[in-house]
Amino acid sequence: MVDDPSVVRVACIQMRPQVGEPELNVRRSSEFVSAAVAGGASLVVLPELCNSGYAFDSREEAWSSAEEVPGGEACRAWEELCRRHGIHLVAGIAERSGSRLFNASVVFGPDGYVGTFRKVHLWDRENLFFEPGDLGFPVFQTPIGRIGTFICYDGWFPESYRECAVRDADIICVPTNWVPIPGQAEDQPAMATVLCMANAHSNSVYVAAADRVGTERGQPFIGQSVIVSYTGWPISGPASPDAEEIVYADLDLKQARAARRWNDFNDPVRDRRPEAYTGESWTTP
Repeated sequence: MVDDPSVVRVACIQMRPQVGEPELNVRRSSEFVSAAVAGGASLVVLPELCNSGYAFDSREEAWSSAEEVPGGEACRAWEELCRRHGIHLVAGIAERSGSRLFNASVVFGPDGYVGTFRKVHLWDRENLFFEPGDLGFPVFQTPIGRIGTFICYDGWFPESYRECAVRDADIICVPTNWVPIPGQAEDQPAMATVLCMANAHSNSVYVAAADRVGTERGQPFIGQSVIVSYTGWPISGPASPDAEEIVYADLDLKQARAARRWNDFNDPVRDRRPEAYTGESWTTP
């Protein structure tokens, strides 16, 4: 842990889950969390679907790797780590709820389960396996700050970031499984990291995005996990495109909220003009 109580050391874990191997994934993720704690982290972010892998062949396979929240194996393991080490954790998980499946992220703290987000915007074949999220964009009040979370493709919608910002989030934790974007030149930054930077800046929030690496059933993932300041500039990462690793940054989460007022006149959340954004007000030249 860092010495200054106002500063939180965040760790984004970039790992390689294995599809259909939930026990292995739970063990590996727990090892990475323990390593992040040894590195001083008090807030840890794990990738999307890190308990199950991603490239399912069928809904039945997705179901077999999913678990109930917060009582499943992965949740119990992560909750115990948070209690033992006094940390907070955000992790992507395949969630089983009744007869429904969700691509979700869970939040745990030193006192146990904090809450769940369910992915709102499903990407590609996820629509074959998961239900669209039904919990909106909650922001969780914790002793270290106000934590928002969403998952991967949600980040392509500025409304996702803005919904967290208007709920006074200090940091948005993004478990993700980013894939290559067609047409991207090799010498350009990944579109995913550009979106993290742009939205961190326009909402004055920290963003901590933990991606996975590896190729799963022919689907490559791009890594490049990143932690972005509320100014919009990366302060750790992007990580490598192919290695398992942990990226760290020391953040003052309260500072992000205070810095939202850019000058005497401008605050990007306060300055919104919702009455100007409705389709009825648009005109066609």
